Amino acid sequence: MRNSPAEHRGTWGKAVVIGGGYAGLVTARVLADHFSEVVVLERDVVDENTGTHPHAPQGYHAHALLAKGGEILERYFPGLRAELQDIGAPVFDYGERLSFLLPTGFAPRNRTGVEIQTFTRDELERRLRGKVLALPQVTLLSATRCEGLRMTGSGRVDRVLYRAEGAEQLTELEADLVVNTSGRAGALDNWLTELGLSVPEKRVVKARITYTSMSFDRPEKNHPDFNLAYQMTFAPDIPRGGVILAVERNRWMCSLVGYDDQMPPIEDGAYLDFAKSLKNGRLVEQLETRTGQGPTHRYTNADNQWRLYHKMKDWPERLIAIGDAVCVFNPVYGQGLTVAALEAELLDRTLTERATRKRGLDGLARTYQRAVARMLLTPWTLSSNSDLMWNPDHQPLSARFAHWYNRHFFEVSVRDAGAWTRFARVANMVAPPTVLFHPAVVAKVVAQALFRRARPAD
Repeated sequence: MRNSPAEHRGTWGKAVVIGGGYAGLVTARVLADHFSEVVVLERDVVDENTGTHPHAPQGYHAHALLAKGGEILERYFPGLRAELQDIGAPVFDYGERLSFLLPTGFAPRNRTGVEIQTFTRDELERRLRGKVLALPQVTLLSATRCEGLRMTGSGRVDRVLYRAEGAEQLTELEADLVVNTSGRAGALDNWLTELGLSVPEKRVVKARITYTSMSFDRPEKNHPDFNLAYQMTFAPDIPRGGVILAVERNRWMCSLVGYDDQMPPIEDGAYLDFAKSLKNGRLVEQLETRTGQGPTHRYTNADNQWRLYHKMKDWPERLIAIGDAVCVFNPVYGQGLTVAALEAELLDRTLTERATRKRGLDGLARTYQRAVARMLLTPWTLSSNSDLMWNPDHQPLSARFAHWYNRHFFEVSVRDAGAWTRFARVANMVAPPTVLFHPAVVAKVVAQALFRRARPAD
């Protein structure tokens, strides 16, 4: 496994991670390079063989780790990609084996140099959990509910209060650093309020989207020429979409999505009819002949939410928040897993710098939360601007411009492999959005817009 420089290992004493899901596991892996003890509190009953657990509602839906997220996980968990590939989770170029239906037509099937991997959230978490819990520094307290925090008079969080399943009494756990990764449903806002702190109102952009997902067999002798087929939703005229992707153990995972009242059904026949209403027939081809079907799951709580902890002037020392506990994205954009990995990587760099300069942990929390906010700005803007366009009563100028630009950029992309490659790199967070605004690209987009304006009937 990747480690920080030897002199940084065990620089500090005990770190406590609240939440043992994906974000908590990646964070615990990072902390194990800097603390002699890492304790993970998880409210569900889990062990090293557990995959998706009840409080991970998106765990039953389609997942593909963006290229940037895959790079980060491979650094902290060397060999993870190969392990998943060995059990059938394919690694492939974003352009070559992806059937991507844009609002303007199918994207080019060309090599982009951007590799992604598709798998189930269940298998990913099982692999990560097994590796993290095998670290001698890490201890898991399963079936344990965090009930609050304790703060010293100097404004430092130094204890976590938890209750083990079946226990009547609360237990106090001392910590040199507390990391909250308890997700969107976590109680951190309440704990901060109980400490007498004022929590800013969170920023919310309604997504009004529903996912309905199922998995089924992918016959080994009948693999098509794609590993992922996708139809993109686009306001206001394309409220239905879907994705089907190849996952481990010769399975397909299919998620159908709909905005507002376009809710994908759960019943088999109606589910297939919804898929037939889409224009990417590759989804239907596999659904019509499906065998070995698993249960169907629905997820509706997909709003974008950003808790503005970086704006708190009295944010406690020795407390940080990561993942969905800070910012939740509409899952349709596939950003959540990668953003959590980026936040864990940022924590690693921050701790390494402090160890190198022989600085303590005081002052880290506020600095870190502000750095997280800067990191979140780009993915938040990309996600929320798109979702704002479904609301005719609230479309800021920035969102309208982004939507206009995207529409004409997609028209260029369907016939320009270079433009599509730029999009693939931005979508996978390996390049900044500014590459979409290179002068040569802008010129093509403007020319397309002028052409479209001159021929409105098309």
